Amino acid sequence: MSFREQFEIPAKYKLWSMILMGVGLVSILGGYFMYGTGDEHHVARFWGTLLYNSVFFLLVVNASMFFICATTMAMGGWQMAFRRVTEAISFAVIPMGIISGVILLALVFGHQHHIYHWLTPGDDKILLGKAGFLNPTFFTVWTTLSIVGWIFLGAKMRSISKELDESGQLSVEEGKKYIFKNTIWGSLFLVWFGLTVMSTVPWLWLMSIDAHWYSTMYSWYTFASTFVAGMALITLFVIYLKNQGYLELVNDEHLHDLGKFMFAFSVFWTYLWFSQYMLIWYANIPEETVYFKHRVQGPYRGVFFLNLVINFLAPLLILMRRSSKRNYTLLVFMSALIICGHWLDFYQMVIASISKEHVELNFFDFGVAAGFVGLIMWSTGIALTKRSLIAKNHPFFKESIIHHT
Repeated sequence: MSFREQFEIPAKYKLWSMILMGVGLVSILGGYFMYGTGDEHHVARFWGTLLYNSVFFLLVVNASMFFICATTMAMGGWQMAFRRVTEAISFAVIPMGIISGVILLALVFGHQHHIYHWLTPGDDKILLGKAGFLNPTFFTVWTTLSIVGWIFLGAKMRSISKELDESGQLSVEEGKKYIFKNTIWGSLFLVWFGLTVMSTVPWLWLMSIDAHWYSTMYSWYTFASTFVAGMALITLFVIYLKNQGYLELVNDEHLHDLGKFMFAFSVFWTYLWFSQYMLIWYANIPEETVYFKHRVQGPYRGVFFLNLVINFLAPLLILMRRSSKRNYTLLVFMSALIICGHWLDFYQMVIASISKEHVELNFFDFGVAAGFVGLIMWSTGIALTKRSLIAKNHPFFKESIIHHT
């Protein structure tokens, strides 16, 4: 039996990716004239929108490489049937990382202190006490190292995978050496991921917008949000390729497991959402409740609790059933809903701290998001054409074919 191993980008796919990127560019230009040339609050709104969109979609595509490395460390072979899809999505970290890095550094060097108040601490004792961590030099160095580390280690993992296409069928000893090498580099990525995404990066890029407030759960909350959205993105691409006649070895068993990941991490995200909110609500300490005050009792109340409906109740009620995780239509719907829901969560995480008095969610936000979606489509499509869709020489490839849940 022959398989379609080489992906060819359909004309409609290419057209839509270009249209979405065009919408993004037009939206940024329109947003600049609407907000970027106004007073300091409007300027903060402009840069805040670029900030939460770029960071969200960067962390979402970076979750694909985390998934690869985590399953590599777990010696899991079930995902080999669509391994090249996750690799292609992780390729988007390169353009997304560059764009996000430029935006983040522009915020610091452009002295956007209405977003990052710690840029002008004055005689604020709290900000001065955090100056060893919250300062332009540390922000610049750690931001650069984080993004470069993700790009380099991700590229190394993809290059190791590419060796399979060039080496042919591996002997038992060659297979052991390959797995060992893959495991070493996968563990290095996970260590770097833990030091950045699961700890310092959310503190620097997002939590420091509210520099007087902090939460020990913030980084885990951010990770859970972007990882479940990342799994949803993988699911969308897998189903798209299946519908295009590719990935013949991917079956309901693989999609079932992707659905289980989305269900499980939706519950995990909710656990962190509840724990962070409940502990602060119960203690009722002013310096902690200040973060939730305008989100729960102010203008963002609707957005704040809508997150819970989209990101918890919908996955809980729909993805709990076994049949739902094997239904293409429901999986596509839930994947798109989860991505939109967590994008909305990042919106309130950032914009609610910048513009506390009223909610502004308009074409500018959706247009910028569309631009990043188009960029992910374009870069992932390009990466998919570069190598075989089937990692048939991987030692665990047979395990993926006979996978059963």
